[in-house]
Amino acid sequence: MTTETPTASRRRASFHSLAVSEVRRLTEDAIEVTFAVPAELAGQYDYLPGQYVALRTTLPDESGEPHEVRRSYSICAEPRSFADGSSEIRVAIKKDLGGIFSTWANAELAAGDTLDVMSPQGAFISKHGRDGSTVQHNVMNSMNNPQEMAGELAGDAGSFVAIAAGSGITPVIAIARTLLAANPDTRFDLIYANKAAMDVMFLEELADLKDKYPSRLALHHVLSREQRIAPLMTGRIDSEKLEALLSSAIHAEDIDEWFLCGPFELVQLCRDTLAARGVKPENVRFELFTTGRPDRPEGNAGRPVIADESEDTYKITFKLDGLTGDVSSPTHARESILNAALRVRPDVPFACAGGVCGTCRAKLVSGTVTMDENYALEQDELDKGYVLTCQAHPTSENVTVDFDV
Repeated sequence: MTTETPTASRRRASFHSLAVSEVRRLTEDAIEVTFAVPAELAGQYDYLPGQYVALRTTLPDESGEPHEVRRSYSICAEPRSFADGSSEIRVAIKKDLGGIFSTWANAELAAGDTLDVMSPQGAFISKHGRDGSTVQHNVMNSMNNPQEMAGELAGDAGSFVAIAAGSGITPVIAIARTLLAANPDTRFDLIYANKAAMDVMFLEELADLKDKYPSRLALHHVLSREQRIAPLMTGRIDSEKLEALLSSAIHAEDIDEWFLCGPFELVQLCRDTLAARGVKPENVRFELFTTGRPDRPEGNAGRPVIADESEDTYKITFKLDGLTGDVSSPTHARESILNAALRVRPDVPFACAGGVCGTCRAKLVSGTVTMDENYALEQDELDKGYVLTCQAHPTSENVTVDFDV
């Protein structure tokens, strides 16, 4: 059941069909995909460097039956628009072992194809303000003018460090370009981990960026399976190597903002190490698209649940696009709010369903819930009552959430 209610101002995470204008090979296992955004949709695809989009298509499953697949990918270029009002979105897709979507994209995706692309989301952006302080903006609620906001966020000089691994470079390169271009006194250090030189994504682009800002950009390539001249830059980044890098390769005590993007284990190691060094959590941004935990697989859609009227149930009420929906969830099923909502509204926004992207974020209006995981919401969002509906399970008889605020 749905009823009309006043809607809020937050931009809807919605899909539109976009044409692929170019597919460029980055490495043997990675491609850069450019989507053409027509002028009439340009406002739906404004974004800030560091944000991501979800891609959706239909692919055959193991039995050969078609099923919907969604995957999230960071935008790898700073915002760009053209004279006719159109724009573009660029993402990098690295083939993962066993990855259905990434394997298909690397083998089959070509210019002229079309995919469903969600409007940009995410809070993995710089919050460094013109006065050198953290800008108190909720990015997900402030997307009316991303170009203006990008200037506000990156307007002041600062010192920044990013630690990335593999495809984690995708949002970082866009952030680095923006911050370095925003102020002639900005400094950016990048520690970039890969197995070997042939695996380095955007190798030429990083070299060009270094040539453009030779005194302000420091690149530290760490290769785990290839010998480098400097022993510090050879081998896997573990606790000992990270401490050495922070102590000798960069001036860790003078950093305004940190950006971490890579596998779960590396990001968590960096967060723990920085916390032990006294770095304030609000100065550390991190991005995950998978938890890397085999016991918590990310899903593509809601699992089927049958609600028997004779059973005890939770009543879940949700608001989306000004409409109010209700659904009953069996107490024994321990169903997530997202899963329940998808059974009556297939357009409920989500991307990873694993608690890492934040697309399914909603505000808890009434009732109580418990969340299994949270790798997407920051403390100020939690304090305001926001939850990840893919991880939130009702603990009270009635629960109401609002996707529109």
